[in-house]
Amino acid sequence: MEKLKQRWGVDNNWSLAAIFIVFAMNGSFAAWVAKPITGLLGLSPETMSPWLYYPLRILLIFPIYQTTLPLLGWLFGQFNFFWDFEKKFLSRLGLGFLFKKQN
Repeated sequence: MEKLKQRWGVDNNWSLAAIFIVFAMNGSFAAWVAKPITGLLGLSPETMSPWLYYPLRILLIFPIYQTTLPLLGWLFGQFNFFWDFEKKFLSRLGLGFLFKKQN
């Protein structure tokens, strides 16, 4: 646990626990929110191939997850950690331009 705290720049066990809780809750929340949205769009594994449905659902979950992660992190007092995490993660996906300041 000490290595993880050092790697993430976390100085106490509460912060580490809060980060784990936020990751767990946000994943469940994003999947939960995506279900009615897929229903509104008329997408379901019964009406289309599961080979198409599940990748579409994952593509829908991704932006929900990325948007709500810093928000839920803020509720747990970890906004800065999750904001930095988002910028780093999206930069690795080639979406770092989203955070570049315009002159």
